[in-house]
Amino acid sequence: MIESHNSTILSETQDHIKRIQEKLQQLLKQYQLVQKENEKLQTQLQHAKETEQTAQQRTEELLQQVAFLKAAKTGLNDNEKKDFEKRINHQLKEIDKCISILSE
Repeated sequence: MIESHNSTILSETQDHIKRIQEKLQQLLKQYQLVQKENEKLQTQLQHAKETEQTAQQRTEELLQQVAFLKAAKTGLNDNEKKDFEKRINHQLKEIDKCISILSE
């Protein structure tokens, strides 16, 4: 009777361990899928950031071209002149930064 009872307990314990192992395997597979999805999303995010940065740079370039064309075509009032000078000074600072980086 005791052996039968012990055998039943052992069998139940083994079944329980087997179910736990199966669930762990399922969780591991799910985790791996989530990791792959996360990597894919990280790549997409990086690409989107690069695209956004390129678009912002292009927008800034176009705005500068508009300002230069406007300055060339018509006279500027005092506020426009100040804004234009700020833009030019900003661009000069950016160029200076690039030159200092390149000369290091």
